[in-house]
Amino acid sequence: MTAPQLSIRGGAAVGLLADLPPLEAGVVRYFRAWFSGAAARADLFQTLGQAMGPSLAKSTLESFGALCDFCVTHGRRPLIRHGMTCSCLGADENCLANLVAAATEGGAADADLLAALIVTPQKAQALSLLATQTGLLLQHLTGEPPSRQCYRPGAATLH
Repeated sequence: MTAPQLSIRGGAAVGLLADLPPLEAGVVRYFRAWFSGAAARADLFQTLGQAMGPSLAKSTLESFGALCDFCVTHGRRPLIRHGMTCSCLGADENCLANLVAAATEGGAADADLLAALIVTPQKAQALSLLATQTGLLLQHLTGEPPSRQCYRPGAATLH
């Protein structure tokens, strides 16, 4: 009997990275870079530094690192990511991106619910707070003020 693959669903493609709004797409790209080694992290810091200056880039990277480390330390299981150049959006990546977006927009209840998919319910609110801090810092990169309205499609039924 083979061991079950617990994390395969987390890597399932659920969309395309190009279809995400800027904040969410950034979260996914930075998530991939964070776990791709020291060189990718250095490139990420350089990119952030060019966009927002070294001081804010340092704060943003520290906040994002704390968010990622919290997911590793308290996660229900390892989060699955796609490769740096992959155009797909994975299920775990989508969950993390939506968590940061909901938290940034002030949707605390939605953020807590999404966080509980990543960590235990006891740790969900702490993860939501980290997501809020990180999202507000990353919002500077999009050039748009933080939205306080949740995104909802024009029609809830797609097909």
